[in-house]
Amino acid sequence: MPSMRPAPISTPEAFAEAFGVSRETLDRLATYEALLKSWQKAVNLVSPATLDDIWHRHFADSAQLLALAPEGAREATRVWVDVGSGAGFPGLVLAILLAERGGGRMVLVESDRRKAAFLGEVARQTGVPVEILCQRIEKIATQAKLGPIDVITARALAPLPRLLELAAPLFSANTVALLPKGRDARAEVEEALMVWSFELRLVPSLTDLAGRIAVIGNLHFKTEG
Repeated sequence: MPSMRPAPISTPEAFAEAFGVSRETLDRLATYEALLKSWQKAVNLVSPATLDDIWHRHFADSAQLLALAPEGAREATRVWVDVGSGAGFPGLVLAILLAERGGGRMVLVESDRRKAAFLGEVARQTGVPVEILCQRIEKIATQAKLGPIDVITARALAPLPRLLELAAPLFSANTVALLPKGRDARAEVEEALMVWSFELRLVPSLTDLAGRIAVIGNLHFKTEG
């Protein structure tokens, strides 16, 4: 039998049912949607083909990561870092969900100034506390500002081997990375394992039949011998 395609989460009502969020959170996401469509006219934030499917392709795709975070990651003292945030997926959506639960410090790292400005405007209009670093994550100075990190996220930024290279300086013994990947997830994992040692779960995506979310911990560079 063919696999069942995930049911679309294409409306605020469907999103609320899938993720159990409040009306306030839905209102914040509606503000986010309006700003995204407005800014898209001047700044290329997302693929134009996805603009009519924001709730499923971007909001739900991002929100599903919250349930995969470790126990206690939603506490106020925990630090989340979203690398290459772009239009805010998944980091800014997760920040909105975390705000409802009263926990988590979210840092959005985005080197493009126009995209960083967009993130700042969404945060301002939704009243969601985030820290935005308009810097490259490869820079030691950027990494030094972040301190101990509990959860790392990144979406559509780079293949897994490169993502792990970027994330490795941020990892501690307790850090977990939540990395949405597409149909090539297993091939990317095999390539990454040639260089890196890590614990892995590949979780089926709620929004993409072929997609997987790589949940990675205990990351170490492999040494010869």
